Parts: sequence; C-alpha cells; structure tokens
Amino acid sequence: MYKEYPKGSAPENLERLATLYRAADAFVIVTGEYNHSIPPALSNLLDHFLEEYFFRPSGIVSYSAGAFGGVRAAVQLRAMLCELGMPSTPTMFPVPKIASALADDGTRADPALINRFQRFASELEWYAEALRDKRRLGVPY
Repeated sequence: MYKEYPKGSAPENLERLATLYRAADAFVIVTGEYNHSIPPALSNLLDHFLEEYFFRPSGIVSYSAGAFGGVRAAVQLRAMLCELGMPSTPTMFPVPKIASALADDGTRADPALINRFQRFASELEWYAEALRDKRRLGVPY
C-alpha cells in the first residue's frame, strides 16, 4: 500500500496517483464485469490507497456485453468503495450491451445514454460539492 512507504520513497507511479487522488473531490470508478465480479486489476489498484479516498464520494460506471450492464460487479464494488472511505452515490450508470451502446468512434449509439448519464453526473457532482465543503471544515477523525 502507498501508506506503507516512508514519505517520499513510494514508486513514482504511486506518488503521482496519490497526488491526483488527494486533489480529487470525487471518483468515477469504471468497471467491466469479470466472472460476475470486480476485475482483479481494478481491485488491486484500489487497494493500494486508503486515506486518499476518505470522505470523497464515488460514482460507479459499469458495463458488460450482456443485458445487465455489469451491475453484478457494480454491486460488489459498492461495498468495497464504502470500506475504502469513498461511498458510492445512489445512482449508478450501467451500460448494457456495450458493443451496441457505443459506435466505433466512441459516440453514443443508444439515445437513452445521455439522459441516464446526466442524472448520474449531476448526482455525483452534488455529493462531491457537499463533501468537499464539509471536508474543508474538518473530518470526524
């Protein structure tokens, strides 16, 4: 874990991420579904940090090739994010049938995506601003 390195001795990649994370007011966690769960690489990356996440909300974007849009991974991720100190917002953004939801150039092929994303993003922004303002006043510990 990043916190286990003496100050200034963490590998450069971890140090850059820690700096970036501390500057963030919220996190958008994007996950595919791997055996109905969180991809191991994502879990490993998240586990490298802790305090950098505290009192910052997270929004979960999930996707899969099937009709569920990665929600099986997202539900498990929600518990993990809470344990890490960055609870997820109530609204998630699952993208089912990812191969047909986006065009080859990355634009949306599904017109409903924009409305769903706007709700997701506005909720995350609200939580990010609220917790940012509260963090400025101090945290419980």
